[in-house]
Amino acid sequence: MTTSHTLDVPGARLYYEVRGSGPVLVIAGAPMPAVEFAPLAEELASDHTVVTHDPRGVQGSVLDDPGQDSTPELRADDVVALLDALGAESADLFGSSGGAVTGLALATRHPGRARTVVAHEPPLLELLPDAVEQRAKIEDVIATFRREGPSAAWVTFMVNAGFAGDGGDDGQGDGGEDDGPVEGPVEGPVEPRFLADSAHFFLHELRGTTAYQPDIAALTFGETRVVVGLGEDSGHLLTYGTTTALAGLLGRPAVEFPGDHGGFLTRPKEFADALRDVLARG
Repeated sequence: MTTSHTLDVPGARLYYEVRGSGPVLVIAGAPMPAVEFAPLAEELASDHTVVTHDPRGVQGSVLDDPGQDSTPELRADDVVALLDALGAESADLFGSSGGAVTGLALATRHPGRARTVVAHEPPLLELLPDAVEQRAKIEDVIATFRREGPSAAWVTFMVNAGFAGDGGDDGQGDGGEDDGPVEGPVEGPVEPRFLADSAHFFLHELRGTTAYQPDIAALTFGETRVVVGLGEDSGHLLTYGTTTALAGLLGRPAVEFPGDHGGFLTRPKEFADALRDVLARG
């Protein structure tokens, strides 16, 4: 059974869902909302209390100030608020993409609240040798949104991420390996929710997430066990470089998961089994 809830936090009201029973496992995306993680959450709910949520400013998690930036630190604070609402002193966290960056901020900012953080393909562009060029590409994506709108910006974003001709856009920036090819801007009216979520991502989330610089010492020697996850089919993606760079700085190999950046979307059962195995090792 899935129950839906809302929670007031500083500057926002969060929408979240709870499934199953057992040890608490938070699944976090950014900007991906709770609904996209439902298949994975259902697979894990037989032996975990699985918490999914819309990150602040996305879908059902409404901001008091729509112009507020969503930083990894703020999103980490939101995860702690969710744990407090559940009466959970600690939990495991699986974070995908921007949600992986949220998890790294959680491990650093709130020692002890996360037992294990599995950071699956965090887009930490500052760790790349061409960080200056990557920073400029992010600014180009943002400028494309301002100039041409969400469809063109998503295409530019996905091409930069390595999905051109291979991955697709689910509207949240996390393509799966079996999605269709990246296409040109969509003609016609834009759905208001898509426009609002896209504006939030491009104008108030993308820059802060990709510019985040993890505290390597805190992640290496802190109270939280940090596991870096990498899709077995992600070799062509920008996040392959960021993920392997983080793993190298932490001095431990990345753990492979089924599929690519969105493997939990296309292969939720196999992905859930792999995640269980990682959590059991802790």
